[in-house]
Amino acid sequence: MTFVGKILVIVIMAFALLFLGISTMVFVTETNWKDATAKEQAKVSELKKKISTGDEAVKAASIQLETAKATHTTEVKRLNDTIAAREDEIKRAQTEITQVRTALETAQQSARTALEDAAARKAETDQLRAQKSAVEKQANEFKIRQTELNDKIRELSRMLETANGNLKDLRDRVARFSALLRKNGLSDDITHVVALETPPPVEGEISRVDPKNKRLEITIGSDDGLVVGHELYIYRTSPRPEYLGKLKVISVDPDQSVGQVIGNTVHGKKLLEGDYVSSTVRPRS
Repeated sequence: MTFVGKILVIVIMAFALLFLGISTMVFVTETNWKDATAKEQAKVSELKKKISTGDEAVKAASIQLETAKATHTTEVKRLNDTIAAREDEIKRAQTEITQVRTALETAQQSARTALEDAAARKAETDQLRAQKSAVEKQANEFKIRQTELNDKIRELSRMLETANGNLKDLRDRVARFSALLRKNGLSDDITHVVALETPPPVEGEISRVDPKNKRLEITIGSDDGLVVGHELYIYRTSPRPEYLGKLKVISVDPDQSVGQVIGNTVHGKKLLEGDYVSSTVRPRS
């Protein structure tokens, strides 16, 4: 046998062994594949059942998800509404707080003003109390003074009664003297005698002037020594001293008199209330 033949024999033997191994393997593995296939089919069936169960669970979960989504949307809307309501409440609360702060500041200002007013009123009350005490004290003094004046009035009343009695006696005596004078052919007009005398040194003011500038009232009378017939000088001191004229007393009361201008006033000047009369001031020669 040649070398090539030997090689071919070896190759054929190798291929035979190879085919033997392959056939053996195929035989062995055929049985394993059947079992594996059965197992896998069982697994597939189980998986299909699980998938079916999972699909149902997925469907249920989807339904629950949709329900949860709707619930979530509703809850989100409710929460948003609640948040909006809370924000509105917060805005209202902030507005109320601002208003309360403003009202509080106004109240504080009013309180300060009220306190200041109360302090001022207290000071005024204290002042009024002091004034009241002073007035009460003055009233007590007035009461004492009134008592003294009442006593003085009673005393003056007694003096007046006495004076009236004396006046009545004097009138009776004057009447008797007048009757005696007329009986003896003499005049009982005292002006015919007294008017010839020089008036006493007196000074007074004009209190009233008639429209014709002829008659006037003066602030001195019989208590100052004037009688009917006395002549007085009229003068003015403002704006410059000047002589105005003369008057003759035509009526006398105790505290005032009526005079008649003698002739005309100097340069026809109008006499005024407040002008002066005197028995001692004479015009310059």
